[in-house]
Amino acid sequence: MLLEALSSAILGLALAWGAYHRLSHRLPRRALVLATGVAGALFGAFVMNTALDAGNLLTMLVGAAIVSTASLSLLLRPAGSLRHSATA
Repeated sequence: MLLEALSSAILGLALAWGAYHRLSHRLPRRALVLATGVAGALFGAFVMNTALDAGNLLTMLVGAAIVSTASLSLLLRPAGSLRHSATA
């Protein structure tokens, strides 16, 4: 159990670091991004463990990666500035 939690936390941290490194102009502060990645991965691993009740590390890591990526995608801001037309 400890190995699964540690592995999913490291995976979430790596995904968050990669997202921040690549999309830093569209994401909030680094601390928030890293915390969101780790929390999403831990929650994903918990959901996969609860739903499948399996000790398979690979399926738990897949679930951790999916939920962590989805959590990180919620932090993204639009690429361009939002401009409204004067007539609208």
